[in-house]
This record gives sequence, C-alpha cells and structure tokens, in this order.
Amino acid sequence: MYLEDILGELYKNFLGDVGPAVHPTSVGIAITKQFGVKMEYWKSYRTLKFAREIDQGTPESGFERLPSYLYMLIRENPSTVARLQINENGKFMYVFLAFGASVNEFPFMRKVVVVDGTFLNGRYKGTLLTALAQDGNFQIFSIAFAVVDIENDDSWHWVFRQLKLLIPDDEGLAIISDRHNSIGKAITNVYPLASRGIFTYHLYKNILGRYKGKDAFRLVKKAARCFRMSEFTQIFEEIEAINPAIHGYLQRAEVRLWTRVHFPSERYNLMTTNIAESMNRALSNARGLNIVRILELIRVMMTRWFAEWREDARSQRTTLTRGVEKLLHGRVTAARDLTVQRIDDHHTEVKYGSSGESLHVVNLVERKCTCRRFELEKLPCVHAIAAAEYMNVSRISLCSPYYTSNYLVSAYTESVMPVDSAQYIPEVVANQPCLPPTVRQPPGTPKKNRMKSALEVGLANKRPRKEHACSRCRQSGHNAKTCPM
Repeated sequence: MYLEDILGELYKNFLGDVGPAVHPTSVGIAITKQFGVKMEYWKSYRTLKFAREIDQGTPESGFERLPSYLYMLIRENPSTVARLQINENGKFMYVFLAFGASVNEFPFMRKVVVVDGTFLNGRYKGTLLTALAQDGNFQIFSIAFAVVDIENDDSWHWVFRQLKLLIPDDEGLAIISDRHNSIGKAITNVYPLASRGIFTYHLYKNILGRYKGKDAFRLVKKAARCFRMSEFTQIFEEIEAINPAIHGYLQRAEVRLWTRVHFPSERYNLMTTNIAESMNRALSNARGLNIVRILELIRVMMTRWFAEWREDARSQRTTLTRGVEKLLHGRVTAARDLTVQRIDDHHTEVKYGSSGESLHVVNLVERKCTCRRFELEKLPCVHAIAAAEYMNVSRISLCSPYYTSNYLVSAYTESVMPVDSAQYIPEVVANQPCLPPTVRQPPGTPKKNRMKSALEVGLANKRPRKEHACSRCRQSGHNAKTCPM
C-alpha cells in the first residue's frame, strides 16, 4: 500500500469531505496540520483521488456494477428504457437511459428535442449526451441521457436509434443541436421525417472567430430571429452588402437550419443553447465520477426536479403557466397602445397610432397574424391580444394547450424512484461482463474545463444594456405615452 493510499484513508475517515468542491491544496493543508506530514501538491492530489475512490468506488468498479445498477433502476421505475452496448471483448461502448417518468410524460411537451454533449474528465474519458425538451413553464424537461466512449458516427447513430424507441419519427418533430457532422448524419438516417435545426450560438461563435464586422454580426442575430420572410430577405441583403464573406458562410450553413423563418417545422422559442448549457452546468460535478455514480447523480437530480416541479405546478392557480402569464403580461400592456379596426367576421387590422406604417392583419379563428409570431410561437402576439380585447375573445383560448397549467401538472405526475440495493439481483445480471473501454491517455495534466470561445469571452465582457426611463416622471418600466402621471 502506497503512502497516498494510507493518507487517503486517514483523510476520508477523520478529516473531511471528498466532494467535487474539495481541492488537493486544502487536503494537503488539513493533513499537514493534523498529522504533521509534509504534503506536496501531487501527493495531495493522489491522496484526494484515493479518498474519493474509497467513498465513491473506482472507475473500474463503476463499469463492473453498471449492469446491476441498470437492472435495479428498471425494477423500481417501470417503463424506464435502459440499454447497454459492449463490444466483442466485453468492453463498454455505450449506455442509454430514459426514466419511465420522462418516457410517459413527453406527450405533454412541445415536439422540439434539443440534443447536446459534454466531455467527461474521469480516467476513461467519454462523452455524456443529453436529449432535452422544454415544458410549458419554460423549464428543462429531461428526456434521455447517454454515455459513449467516443463521439462519432456510430455512437450518435446508436443513441438516436434508442431515442426513436421513445419518440417516433414525425414531420412535426424538430431536433435542435450543434453543427456536429455525426449528429446531422444520424438524424438524416434515423429521423428522416423530422426537421433538423442548429443552435444559433455556434453560428455566432464561428462568425466571431473567423470574420470581422460588428454591424454584420448584429444583423445575423436579427436575421436568425425574424418571423417574416420579407424582413429576413431585407436583412440578408444588408449582410451581403456589408460583408459578402459572412453572407457566403451563412448560405453554406443552410438558412433552413439556423433561421426561424425558413425552418420547415415549429421550433417555438428554442433558438439558443440555453437549456443544454443549463443542463451541462447542473451535471458539471458528475463529469469526473465513475459511470454508476454519474447515472446515480442524474437520478437524484431527476427525483428532485420532478418532486419540486410537481408541487410548483399544482400550486399554480392560473389557467396558463406562470412563465406564460408573465410573458403575456408585457404584451397586454403594449397592446393598449394599438388601434383595432374590424375587417370582417374573422379578420381585424391592428396598427400603432394613426399611421399605417405598423399595420398587421389578425385572424383569431385561424390563430394567425401577418407578423407571424402568433403562428410560430403558438402564443398570441401583441396584435392578436389587441384584436382579442376588441372582439371580446379570451386570450387564454388563443394559447396552445402545451402552455396550460393542466399540461404542466400532467408532465410531472410520475416520480423517479431510487434503487433498492437490498433486493435480489439475478446472477445472469450480476455476472454480466462490462469492462472499461480502452482509452489512450494524452500527455500532460488533464484539462478540467474547456477553452472559452470568442463569443463567451465577448458576452462576459459585455456591458449591461442601459435601462431607459420615462421622460416625464423619470421612472423605468414605461414610456411617456403610457405614463400614469
């Protein structure tokens, strides 16, 4: 037994925590103070590493216990889908996990699936993949998780085939991801009817890294978010005039993948990587653990989220979810400045003030407005709200059922149960071989964090937007036309 092993056991049993927030330096200070042993950094590092393996198990033991753990999860959570793929030598390749609560409640989500991956930094590396949706209250709804040894064509194809067991291919389905070539190939092969989109974040990152011109970059963001084809065409022509190189790059990136107006299906408000990045942050402490501990941390997180959001959904007394009510409240306020004129039984024209510069036609029966926000978001735009007030129509009736509190309650009806390790495990499961994958360790100190992109650095240094004040009372939140004074 090495000295670090003895020190690791002493630290674990007598001194303190071995969680992800603990650093080797603090371990060395604690041991020196308690036992008088001089600790260099790498001795402290190996001591902490051994103490964690005592508490959490070694990376090898995680793979060994994986088949039994998946068996216990399925036993406690009916309808759970768990798949383990090993190669001909019994070595781990992929694992896929979707809890029964997510499988059964996905029909209450909008049909937009966001897939993403984050690297693992344990001894055997690999990548943690996630498939996510967003509920009617704009919260993350986790559909499935996977761990793969290598992120390539084969692994993504295998993951999407497992995902298809839960979510069938459909023309109304949208799958949003980054521009990884393997993801694109897998979606084409496994989900030929679904529409594929890409995160605008990755597009912006590449533009900042390759090209110059703040004016063109600002226009790219506007073009991606456009609701009307005429507005997109005008902005896209401006981009070509300012920077032909960026215009060419955007064309090669396929406008149907990154623009709202050209997207063949509904992607609602999901244009950015927000929910994927939020999930990666939530799981950041799991990335250095063994594979069973990773899945158990995910299970604990899912159990907590479903319990908290179930109670929160039941406490909402409004027909629409809290998030949608907040969104529509701002639009109701803005709608008071609009003028409405009936055209016929179904159509109304809505404009700002007496001029016709900002004129839109609303059809409440077909739930459409010429601004196209109503049609694409499935929520009434400011013009539709003004028309609904004029026609004495409830704005709640104009919202998609996905945004109702009833759907939100139904989305969290089931629970995610913990495993019961005291129950009997069949020998055929307990003895199933699952060896660690073969991984070549690169030279140098392992990197814990990825390098930040130019976009991330720019956003971090960005000054907050100035909040405008009313010219009459000098208060924020309104303008001179809506001032109560």
